[in-house]
Amino acid sequence: MLLMELKDDQSEIIHYTFEDYPICIRNPSLSSYNNFEAPPHWHDDIELIAVLQGEMNYNINGEIITLRQNEGVFVNSRQLHYGFSETKSECNFICILLHPLMLCVTQILEQNFVVPLLKNQNVPYIKLSADKPWKKELLGSILSMYNAKDDAVAPLIISSLFLKMWSLIFKNSKNPVSAKSQNSDFTLLKNMIGYIQKFYREKITLDDIASAGAVGQSKCCKLFDKYIGVTPNAYLNQYRLHQSTWYLKNTDMTITEIAQIVGFSGSSYYAEVFRKWCNKSPSEYRKTNCL
Repeated sequence: MLLMELKDDQSEIIHYTFEDYPICIRNPSLSSYNNFEAPPHWHDDIELIAVLQGEMNYNINGEIITLRQNEGVFVNSRQLHYGFSETKSECNFICILLHPLMLCVTQILEQNFVVPLLKNQNVPYIKLSADKPWKKELLGSILSMYNAKDDAVAPLIISSLFLKMWSLIFKNSKNPVSAKSQNSDFTLLKNMIGYIQKFYREKITLDDIASAGAVGQSKCCKLFDKYIGVTPNAYLNQYRLHQSTWYLKNTDMTITEIAQIVGFSGSSYYAEVFRKWCNKSPSEYRKTNCL
């Protein structure tokens, strides 16, 4: 797993496929993520998923949906999300990230059609399947984008498909609600997650995490449970474990050094929680995953 790079607001930095265009196209397997679970994250880009084989669960803002073969999902900008499999089952899928700036051909277009959908709290995501023609068309557009990735005019093809997708979503979405009604609890949670992702190498207490969201410890725990399904300390440990796997696979650092650099108090505790998380010791993981 690559270490997640973050902006100042703790959203993910995306590395685009095309140097001059904000387009990222991937074809990963769920097993490429440690424990068959991607870290919870968010970004400015629109995320498009199409499942090719298998199935996985997808958590968007605490709501979990199941994506099976020939299904997918549209995830709006800056929504907390991640894919996972509780049964550790394989899933092969297409993942495309597109920055909304690609849609802003003119200022009036941006004002009337792009910004309203980006801020429409009725549309954090749309599950895509063949149950409605327009959703089936969206799913087909994701496949067309992926198939066009090696074309000489790939950015032009993908941009035109993105515009068409956006018009379909805009026409079929519920009426936008005011941005002022955005879920404040979710914003607080993102602040707390961002704090963990920025300072995970340091000693962090529950009070530190709660303070990052300007809430008490009780509400902090309730928010993590509601949206992610784990305690704040469990999320902190999981994030540290995810980060540690990069060092195990890509460096010659000792287990003790890795434990310290990702924020664990000692190598024994690190090895204990790593085994519970991955069913392997850090050393065993390194032997089976080293490059």
